[in-house]
Amino acid sequence: MSKQRFFYCPVCGGPLVYKFAYGMDRLCCTKCGRINYENPVVGVAAIILNEQGKILLVKRAPDTTVPNKWCIPCGYVEYDEDVRDAVKREALEETGLVIEPLSVYAVHSNFHNPEQHTVGIWFTTKVVGGTTRAGDDAVDYIWSDLRSTPELAFATDRVVLDQLLANSSNKMGKNI
Repeated sequence: MSKQRFFYCPVCGGPLVYKFAYGMDRLCCTKCGRINYENPVVGVAAIILNEQGKILLVKRAPDTTVPNKWCIPCGYVEYDEDVRDAVKREALEETGLVIEPLSVYAVHSNFHNPEQHTVGIWFTTKVVGGTTRAGDDAVDYIWSDLRSTPELAFATDRVVLDQLLANSSNKMGKNI
């Protein structure tokens, strides 16, 4: 059972307590009986590679989770927002680049924030406009070699970078 993060029912305001339901302990309202499911939040990340095969990383602002470390440009999907629209928005906000998502490259569970389990979707992308600059919750950017990145904020970014390296070394005549 995880640490309780919610205490009142969003429907009737009754107190929430953990009860065994559908195979596990779940937050249930003591007043109306509603189950308050604790689902992960969805995040997206834009894999932006330049012609030299370097990846664009952004440095996280001091007021963000895992401050002053580097990551693949990323962010949360807003309610009622398509994941492809979210990755375009996040890339523009953090990098100044207009991108087109090409395909889903990886999907991983993230446990870096003990208060919020997330599921991340990394997209391969193509730059279609804009000028590279750090913005929103990013304070700097670099084009980094996949093999030697600065200290990363998220372990799953390292997993994705290792996947990119492995896939690039498996392609004949193409080294990243």
